Amino acid sequence: MPTDGYGIQDIKKELQHLSAPQLTELVLKLVRYKKENKELAAYLLFVADDEAAFIEGSKYELVMLFYGMPSQPYNAAKALRKILRLITKLSRFSGSKTVEISLLFAFCNNYLEFVDKRNGFKPLRNILIKQVEKIGKLITKLHEDVQGDFTDAYNQLIDAADEKLSWFNKFEHLL
Repeated sequence: MPTDGYGIQDIKKELQHLSAPQLTELVLKLVRYKKENKELAAYLLFVADDEAAFIEGSKYELVMLFYGMPSQPYNAAKALRKILRLITKLSRFSGSKTVEISLLFAFCNNYLEFVDKRNGFKPLRNILIKQVEKIGKLITKLHEDVQGDFTDAYNQLIDAADEKLSWFNKFEHLL
């Protein structure tokens, strides 16, 4: 029997008819099916209530990944892409733009601290530039009250990048 024809609304209606034990069993099957489902369920059950602690824990995890980053440019670029995939996953879990921006700020600051600044490997440069552009776009989508806080941090980030990286031009990234 094909299962493609059922939409979210159909599934939602069917879930409302299930008892608590049936629903628990169904969720456990989903959790066992895929690692990402398990991580999402753990986030929703244990971490979603405290967004600040989630951000701090995620930042710590990012720092640990940066500490283990290889020094060769090609392998460093691969490691950075892996870190960005993790940030994307964590951002999807929270569904909050502020969490995504905070994690991207942490990524960029760690990049400035840990990545070899003398290296001219273009993929390494493009990774930072794309994330700075992404932060700028996300900030413009936020409410004006929150925008101010992040705009100051953004300007500090591009000033630091301009100071530490000879190839970075801060005037291309001003808001």
